Amino acid sequence: MYPHLPRSAHFTAEHEAFRATVKRFVDKELLPHVDAWDEAESFPRALYGRAAELGLLGLGFPEEFGGTTGDLFHEIAMIEELSRTGCGGLMASLFSHTIGAPPILAGGSAELKARVLPEILSGRKISALAVTEPSGGSDVANLKTRAERDGDFYIVNGSKTFITSGMRADYITLAVRTGGAGAGGVSALLMPADTPGLNRTPLKKMGWWCSDTAQIHFDNCRVPVANLLGKENRGFDIFMRNFNHERLALALQAYGFACVCLDEASDWARERITFGKHLVEHQVVRHKLVAMATQIEATRALLEDLAARLQQGQQPVAQICMLKNFATQTMQFCADSAVQILGGMGFMRGTKSERIYREVKVYMIGGGAEEVLNDLAARQLGWV
Repeated sequence: MYPHLPRSAHFTAEHEAFRATVKRFVDKELLPHVDAWDEAESFPRALYGRAAELGLLGLGFPEEFGGTTGDLFHEIAMIEELSRTGCGGLMASLFSHTIGAPPILAGGSAELKARVLPEILSGRKISALAVTEPSGGSDVANLKTRAERDGDFYIVNGSKTFITSGMRADYITLAVRTGGAGAGGVSALLMPADTPGLNRTPLKKMGWWCSDTAQIHFDNCRVPVANLLGKENRGFDIFMRNFNHERLALALQAYGFACVCLDEASDWARERITFGKHLVEHQVVRHKLVAMATQIEATRALLEDLAARLQQGQQPVAQICMLKNFATQTMQFCADSAVQILGGMGFMRGTKSERIYREVKVYMIGGGAEEVLNDLAARQLGWV
C-alpha cells in the first residue's frame, strides 16, 4: 500500500507485528469476499467474533473488559491495512462499537460495564450509537428524542436516523433529552435493542452498502435508570468527547482510502497502453499521480503529528476538525483522480476506486459536516 517508504519513527516493532496480524486477516478473510458482501448489502455476523479473536475489536479498551493494549499508532496501522479492502461500509459496521461503546466505558456503572463491554468486545453483541435525528444532524444540542423519568425507568419517545449497525445492533447508545432546551438537557442512555416499542427501518444508501443503516423509532420504550451513562442532563460532554475520536477515525479511513486510490491508479497507469505507450509515460497522467501523492503525504504528516500530540495528553480540538476535513478532501481528490485515470474501468463496479468515489460524501458529512467542523475550529481558535 502506498506510500512505499520506510515507516516513520512513531511505529515500533510492536506496531509492525500488529500490522502484520491485521494484514493476514485482510488478505485471507476480507479481500476474497468483500465485493460479494457489498453487493449483498451485508456481511457475516461471525466476522465480529473473528476480528475480536485477533484483538481488533478491543483495541484501546481496558483489558479487564476484554480489550487490547494499544495506542493511536496501533490504530493507524490497523486502519491502513483494513482500508486495503476499499470498503468503508465493512469498516463502519464491523467497528460501530468504536462510537457506541466509549460512552459506556466513560459513563456506565461498574456493573453495567462489567456486563456489557465484554459481550461487545468479544463480538458476541453489536453496539451502535444513535444521536442523529430526522429533524437535525450535527445540531446535537437541539435533539428532540425525549426520556421522561418514571420511577426506576426512563420512558423514551422519538426517532433517530442514519444509525450505523442500527438494524442488527444489540445495544444502542442513545442521546436523549431529559431536561430543558440546549446542551444542558441532554443525557446518555444504553438501550437494549430488544426493548419493546423499539422499531427499526433499513435505509438505502449511495455507498457503504454492506453496512446496515437504520432509522429507529422509540414508542414508550422503558429503559432502566441504571442504564444512564454519566449524570442526568450531563450527557452532551460524553458525546462531544466521543465525536473527537470518531472524527480522527474517519480521517484515518479517508487517508487509507486515498492511498488505495493511488495504488489502483498507478497500477493501471503502468499497465494500460494508449497511443503506443503506457499511460504513466504521458506527462499529464504521471503529474496527476504526483498530485495525488502530494495530498497523501501532507495528510499523513498532519495525521501522525496530531496522533503524537494526542498521546502526549493534548486535546487539540480545532486540529482534529481540520484534519478530518483535510483528509476527506484528500480522499475526494484522489478518488476523482483515480476514476479519471482508470477511464471507463473507473466507472465499473469491481474497482476499488469506483466504490471509494461513491463513499466520499459520507466521510465529508459523517461525524460532523465539513462546514460545521470549520465553524467549530474557528470557535476553538478564538475567532468567533
